[in-house]
Amino acid sequence: YGKNTIKFLRLHREGKKHFVKEVEVCAHLRLTSPQEYLEGNNSLVIPTDTIKNIVLVLAKKNGIPSLEEFAIDICNHFMTTFCQVAYVKTYVQEVPWQRLHEDGVPHIHSFICVPDGIRFCEAEQCRNGPLIVFAGIKDLKLMKTTQSGFEGFYKNEHTTLPERHDRILCGELFCKWSYGECKDFDFNCIWKKIRECILEAFAGPPDCGEYSPSYQKTVNCIQMLVLSRVSQVQVIEVVLNNTFYNVVDMKNLGLTNDKEVLVPVEAPYGSCACTLGRK
Repeated sequence: YGKNTIKFLRLHREGKKHFVKEVEVCAHLRLTSPQEYLEGNNSLVIPTDTIKNIVLVLAKKNGIPSLEEFAIDICNHFMTTFCQVAYVKTYVQEVPWQRLHEDGVPHIHSFICVPDGIRFCEAEQCRNGPLIVFAGIKDLKLMKTTQSGFEGFYKNEHTTLPERHDRILCGELFCKWSYGECKDFDFNCIWKKIRECILEAFAGPPDCGEYSPSYQKTVNCIQMLVLSRVSQVQVIEVVLNNTFYNVVDMKNLGLTNDKEVLVPVEAPYGSCACTLGRK
């Protein structure tokens, strides 16, 4: 049991310059006894309102240097404070506020919400067990307007899809990875590096791009690049929910539409998923 969607903004001031972290936290506990379920005995139950208050107090006292460190703080607090807690799991996701720039100059106290992917993390721990930390990015929408195709696929009497050697590749990406034994990692730096790997593997070189023969191959390229460059990542999961676009037939309007006006196919949509880890 636990408390979901604990939302708050943590404001940190350094002189005139302000820093913000707006997060949503879910904190769940498993107790050493199920007596509250079986017997209606609530003597070991930590109220969910107390759980919420603990999260807010930890944010006030320790700040949020990174989502992962904050999630670890929450796990450590429940494990060290309450002997009746057998397991704790914490999920934290961040609202994507970025500092506002005016003519290239960063503003000291103004921010803009840029929906270019939502950062999240999870931390979980069993009593007398290791602390396990996951991190990731979700709702990251990506598109490349060429250098993508889908050919040579299996065909039978039910196949109507034509082969394409030049199409739009577009999708919403979910990526989640796990760390090995957590040490004194710079979680913020690692997250930014992985995000850069995702964008590079998806798009290819900026002057020419890189051909993608399938959504599946693009997913694998993202995973391989992350594992090759970020040694702290042990296992990485990538899900790419595809958005397809159809070219509008404008012949009846007396126009030739050379893939200049397209409409998205809302449903159904495809999805490709893969989990890849080190040996």
